[in-house]
Amino acid sequence: MLTFIGLGLYDEKDISVKGLEAIKSADSIFLEGYTSRLMGADIKKMEEYYGKKVIFLGRDDVEKHPDNILDCAERGSAVFLTGGDPMVSTTHSDLRIRAKMRGIPTQIIHGASIQSAVCGLSGLQNYRFGKSCSIPYPEKNWFPTTPLDTILQNIEQDLHTLVFLDIKPDRFMTVGEGVLLIEQMAEKRNLSAPQIFVGMARAGSAEPYVLAGDSEKLKKADFGAPLHVLVIPSSLHMMEKEYLETFAGL
Repeated sequence: MLTFIGLGLYDEKDISVKGLEAIKSADSIFLEGYTSRLMGADIKKMEEYYGKKVIFLGRDDVEKHPDNILDCAERGSAVFLTGGDPMVSTTHSDLRIRAKMRGIPTQIIHGASIQSAVCGLSGLQNYRFGKSCSIPYPEKNWFPTTPLDTILQNIEQDLHTLVFLDIKPDRFMTVGEGVLLIEQMAEKRNLSAPQIFVGMARAGSAEPYVLAGDSEKLKKADFGAPLHVLVIPSSLHMMEKEYLETFAGL
């Protein structure tokens, strides 16, 4: 059996009771750490809370070399832990398909996701979000501008855009960096950058930080510790505008 378990948003205690019970009864516990992170808990804290050893996985361990996970699931009970909800990433969908092809039964225990948390933090209505996108750190001779296409297409359809910010082993993209990169994409393409941004940090923690405004405001703001996420709103409903003014300083 391979069980996909969402850990929620911030620390080891965000997990559901059902998820915790599945971990405690499992033979092998794997944690992927490349699509998201629980910034309020390290592996040691998680192991103490779960009472089990946790095996950390990088991207290649899941995408290129998943046999260790599948072998453990074939022999007994294995759990695959992810920040947020486990099926947001296509990587995890691929792993479940691989398990099915080997005749390994699977199940999903969902967790709180940033995709719903941003609605609560920003007041932006969930049915008004279009396709999301991710902003990667540019590399030498590589500066993708496709995230801007997604943002502008959503705005044209009067839809908000959730923008995921890059996570590297040694650094986490900030809201300010994300806003700057969007502006640079627009400049590179001779297009107009969005006018309003909503930045959020540490969703799920006791003290999340939310700020809305123009690019200069958000680039100057200190959002503090990661993880950060960005939303590009389209037109604002009266209630959305009032919510952002009340809780995000618009």
